[in-house]
Amino acid sequence: MKMKTFYPDDVPLKYMHQSLLGAIGPRPICFASTVDSDGVRNLSPFSFFNVFSGKPPILVFSPARSGRTGHTKNTYDNVLEVPEVVINVVTYDMAEQMNLASSPYDKEVDEFIKSGFTPISSEMIRPFRVAESPVQIECKVNEVKSLGDNPGAGNLIICEVVAMHVDESKLNEGGLIDQEKIDLIGRMGGNWYVRAHGSSLFEIHKQVHIKGIGVDALPEHIRLSKELTGNELGKMGSLESFPSEKEVEDYCNANKTNLNIATVKELLDQHQTKEALMLLMGMK
Repeated sequence: MKMKTFYPDDVPLKYMHQSLLGAIGPRPICFASTVDSDGVRNLSPFSFFNVFSGKPPILVFSPARSGRTGHTKNTYDNVLEVPEVVINVVTYDMAEQMNLASSPYDKEVDEFIKSGFTPISSEMIRPFRVAESPVQIECKVNEVKSLGDNPGAGNLIICEVVAMHVDESKLNEGGLIDQEKIDLIGRMGGNWYVRAHGSSLFEIHKQVHIKGIGVDALPEHIRLSKELTGNELGKMGSLESFPSEKEVEDYCNANKTNLNIATVKELLDQHQTKEALMLLMGMK
């Protein structure tokens, strides 16, 4: 792998910015609804955004200064006047209207009207929610932290959730948001987005409650195999313990026709990780 190395002070802002956006993604989209002190509405998307705490529930987004003029965004100006914001999630069906709302309209222009979204009143704060969004999060602004005055400098808007509204049709049987139903999109570099839907979704079981044996503990003929990917090794390294010698012997005797790498990969795809490891251990 041949790496290209560059340093922020040695490249133009545009190149640095585009390189960051091309590398850090997909980024969730904060579709922020704010008002100024006169009640003028503003609606704008930002992809410098994420969740940072559960208790208190904290979201942070950054309406950066224009890279061309250094001017601040209307959203930033509004939260200084009225420290409240609704963060609406963006789904695939909202993508083009959301993009339209990102246009550099003058302050007095209402992006709800321009983009065709429906404003609905919030319960706890003054800014309006986007009716078409399946998750609308009312927030108070705890802090606004400027990262500089130069073009491209960010402004961290640190928000605390005071109310959250979720479309019940997007919930699973356990009452949680169903990732296959919500159909979120994320921001990539350039004009590219990604859709979290269908075959693009995949599950990885978290290692929160167990300590995996680790890739380093796998037998050498498995660990150094050129036929196994890093993901496949990672799956096997996530097992809590090795199968016993008897388990390996019994399983391989019962599956003699399957002692091949193709079957191992099929088992790993089906999350039958222990079985895949037993076959590999029997193939030495």
